[in-house]
Amino acid sequence: MKTLSNIKIFNTTKVFSLLASVVLAVVALIQLLRFVLGWTVVVNGFSLPFWVSALASVIAAVLSFMVWNEATK
Repeated sequence: MKTLSNIKIFNTTKVFSLLASVVLAVVALIQLLRFVLGWTVVVNGFSLPFWVSALASVIAAVLSFMVWNEATK
């Protein structure tokens, strides 16, 4: 017999965290590709330096790892 304590409720927070982790990993990969391949990014006539992409890649990768770690606990 099933009781309320035996029924597992679909955890939408965990699914969202895993999805956010994947999105952050994709952002990190794209930033890394921009840094390695030398893609130019111009915003309002200003060319962003490549070190910005390197920094963004590291930050996005760390955040992705942290969210993934939290979601899989």
